[in-house]
Amino acid sequence: MQTTSGTRHNTVEAVICDMDNTLFDFVGAKREACRCVVDYIGAGDPEALFSRFISGTYGFEDHRNIRGYLDDLGVYDPGTFEVCCRTYEDVKLDRIEVYPGVEETLRHLADAGIRLAVATDAELVQARRRLGRTGLIDLFEVVVTPEISGKRKPEPDSLLYALRRLDTAPAAAMMVGDSPVRDIAPGRRLGMVTAFAAYGDWHGNGPADAGADIVLARFSELADHLGIPGR
Repeated sequence: MQTTSGTRHNTVEAVICDMDNTLFDFVGAKREACRCVVDYIGAGDPEALFSRFISGTYGFEDHRNIRGYLDDLGVYDPGTFEVCCRTYEDVKLDRIEVYPGVEETLRHLADAGIRLAVATDAELVQARRRLGRTGLIDLFEVVVTPEISGKRKPEPDSLLYALRRLDTAPAAAMMVGDSPVRDIAPGRRLGMVTAFAAYGDWHGNGPADAGADIVLARFSELADHLGIPGR
């Protein structure tokens, strides 16, 4: 059941965050990367390339999506493919923007004794690059990816691994994420407090569909929900 804005969860000792579209705007960066690839090719449509990444044919970050797009346009050759992949990765990383209040709020939570972790389905090398690029990596005690936990969300393995590393029971932890299926659902199954990052919901699920205990219009609202006084 969604809580009201005034509800406090003072018993929370640890917060596990999803990464992409929870801490920073990853889809926006990804769309810009697709636009730059199309600009380099000189043909096609950025949204068509972006749609390949979200189609499920390959992984959300798999370069075979670019290969297939070049094949469709009839412009594939190894050199072009290599430049397109490099352009995609460089622009995607460079254009990531941290959501307002994220860094300040994480530091505020850590200063208040809240333990912090990331649980993401990104590959470990990608997760480290993005967290390093945004300057957030040192704020988290634990970063969990499928290579570490053994399974992707919505399986609870990454959340359970983070909880063990943080030495925190599920009932004393919060899961924050933009996906009702991959973040909120496993958190609820484990008995965690759940917070839906509505500001990062690019799928348009809507708060009513998320099924979370808390709906965040801004990441900075976390401190209030955790009963941590403002500075």
